[in-house]
Amino acid sequence: MLASASPRRRELLRALLPAFEAAASDAPEPFEGSPIEDAERLALAKAGALRAAYPGAVLIGADTIVFDGPTAYAKPEDAADAVRMLRELRGREHGVVTGVAVVDGMNAAAGHCLSRVTMAALPESVIAEYVASGRPLDKAGAYAIQDEDVPTVAHLDGCYCNVMGLPLWTLRRMLIAAGVDAAGPGETYARCTSCPDRDGG
Repeated sequence: MLASASPRRRELLRALLPAFEAAASDAPEPFEGSPIEDAERLALAKAGALRAAYPGAVLIGADTIVFDGPTAYAKPEDAADAVRMLRELRGREHGVVTGVAVVDGMNAAAGHCLSRVTMAALPESVIAEYVASGRPLDKAGAYAIQDEDVPTVAHLDGCYCNVMGLPLWTLRRMLIAAGVDAAGPGETYARCTSCPDRDGG
């Protein structure tokens, strides 16, 4: 059971588990500590919030945080907030961390994957057009690496799927540890065969 309404996470998870259920989690998402700590804590909270509704299920939670030094970026509140985020991140290297949690009965485990991204030096006209499309509004940091028609990412050091919102190799290791048979993501995505996270980063 995936504790997420994100179509991107559902798409990615199919590379590991061809059949699964998904439901949105209403767990709050406040930032309290470091991005890594927050990402793992929020992933656990999202999965744990569905425990009562789905007893006995293996629950998967994930939370992605974009951060630049002490500044953390969640999803933008509105279009103006998205413009602000893109202006602050453009031309800069920043971190993207996704916390992943697997909750099974009384057991709960959390992990994370960290990537470094350099955003392209987006001109104002591109930012305005991108935000007007509405696509940045449901994404941490107000951008998506997979939006190839708007080349937001100039350089990636780390797991591509992590930046999309679900680090597949990290999650696969956790699922196998929980006794869940999970396929190798390289069978679905060629990029995963050379992912630096394949053997644990």
